[in-house]
Amino acid sequence: MTAHQIIVALLLWFGVISELLCCLGVAATKNVFDRLHFTSAGNIIGPAMIAAAVIVDGSSAQAAIKAVFVTVVLLVASPIITHVIARAARIRETGELRAKAKEIEK
Repeated sequence: MTAHQIIVALLLWFGVISELLCCLGVAATKNVFDRLHFTSAGNIIGPAMIAAAVIVDGSSAQAAIKAVFVTVVLLVASPIITHVIARAARIRETGELRAKAKEIEK
């Protein structure tokens, strides 16, 4: 195995392991707000590592462009979707979006 292949394999493994850890985190937590932290990380870390592996592999420019495009879309969309889900969960949990006086620390 060459150094190039080892780097590609390590990037792929880091991507897959990070996704598995995020899935385990989602399964282990009970609160929707805690789950959002794991889903958010899963949408950024894993795809970035896998895209890096595709780029380093360099066997196909088209595959590298697609991997970068998917990663950029996830990097842009993930925070927006996470924020929307958090707002919806807050409204569902409390009936309103605004924080109540007792929830605000002074």
